Amino acid sequence: MSKNILLVNPWIYDFAAYDFWLQPLGLLYLGALLRRNNHQIHYIDCLDPYHPAMLDAGLLPRRLSSGAGKFHRDVIAKPDCLKSIPKKYCRYGIRPDIFKRELELHQDAELVLITSMMTYWYQGVTDAIKIIRETLPGVPIVLGGKYATLCAEHAVRHSGADYIIAGAGEKQILQLMHNLFGEETLFEPDYGNLDSLPYPALDLVRKLEQVTITTSRGCPYNCSYCSSHIFNDKFSTRNPLRVADEIEYWRRNFGVKNFTFYDDALLVNPEKMIIPILQEVKKRNLSCHFHCPNGLHLREINEEISKLLFSAGFQTIRFGFETSDFKKQTETGGKVKNEELRSAVKYLKQAGYATADIGIYLLCGLPGQKAREVEDSINFVLECGARPVLAEYSPIPGTKMWEEAVALSPFDICNEPLYHNNSLLPCRNDDFTLAVYNKFKAAIRNLYY
Repeated sequence: MSKNILLVNPWIYDFAAYDFWLQPLGLLYLGALLRRNNHQIHYIDCLDPYHPAMLDAGLLPRRLSSGAGKFHRDVIAKPDCLKSIPKKYCRYGIRPDIFKRELELHQDAELVLITSMMTYWYQGVTDAIKIIRETLPGVPIVLGGKYATLCAEHAVRHSGADYIIAGAGEKQILQLMHNLFGEETLFEPDYGNLDSLPYPALDLVRKLEQVTITTSRGCPYNCSYCSSHIFNDKFSTRNPLRVADEIEYWRRNFGVKNFTFYDDALLVNPEKMIIPILQEVKKRNLSCHFHCPNGLHLREINEEISKLLFSAGFQTIRFGFETSDFKKQTETGGKVKNEELRSAVKYLKQAGYATADIGIYLLCGLPGQKAREVEDSINFVLECGARPVLAEYSPIPGTKMWEEAVALSPFDICNEPLYHNNSLLPCRNDDFTLAVYNKFKAAIRNLYY
């Protein structure tokens, strides 16, 4: 029997937030899977920048044609543990009264699925669940996503959800539907084949300006600071022709021109993935813009791929470099070496990219990290002719670096996920302080703005 299922993407509570093409892809994949199983799917996005009630109130944030942009924000009280931080703490997204009115339109909901992103954004999740509970009493609430996976015990104790799904949710949600409602599965994907999943239910998005495309799950690397292996125990990839089919589907049927890749390993084995994808996009005359705000792997960048990326319309490219310190490169996973950065930047510039286009992520605030290491890394990136982008380290439970972070952090990161917030520099020390970080950040900003 068909069930009415409501999907909810909650607020962000933080000192700063910007929409770099964020989409709750995991939640929308589950929505599509449940729809294939004959259920009625509805969606409330607390981050919706185009909600009519917000527009009527004149609260449209500044947006870009690419689909990125600002969220509306309201300053709210800081949690006690963050009161020492001299920044405004905000709720990003629609107003709570608007969310409540949206919920009231779904009194027939029989199940609510709510997702979670950063571990330290969990307050937006718990507040949303509280309002759901008040407005839709008795309706089971299922929580999944990053916070639910990485801080499962905390989520069980504090989120207010009835059920917690940790990790990939497709198999678990179908089992839960059977346990709760006695629902027999009409369609079950081949969990070893990503192409057997239906496209995410992005048609539920109010104004679909861009689409995030999945080409793989997991990562062949195992960097000490990264949680990719926690969400996926192996690296699996899609068929590049099926990826091109999906791009064409959104381009032809919904007019979407901007596509985003968040894959950890988009450029790994390029002849088997990114090259055939882009060749197909060009062959089908799809005319797209591509964005990669995540840190791509530099090692694969050569003359051919650089030219292909530029000609295919990759407008936003960021690469993970982390540090120029050889010892730290080895300790964190050995993903890239200094000469590989120098070579990659040369090829990218020959292909047509400007210095400001080539963003190189440098991790700062790592456990025990010295200011000199960060400064040397910034200077090396500048010397190579690229743009350094400081990425503040956030400690993630379950990663190889977690125990070291717990030992060296001045905060109780074990028991309070709010302390994972990178704005705090959770593993700062007497040498690499907030003041030093702000000095580096200001120097980089002055170079480009």
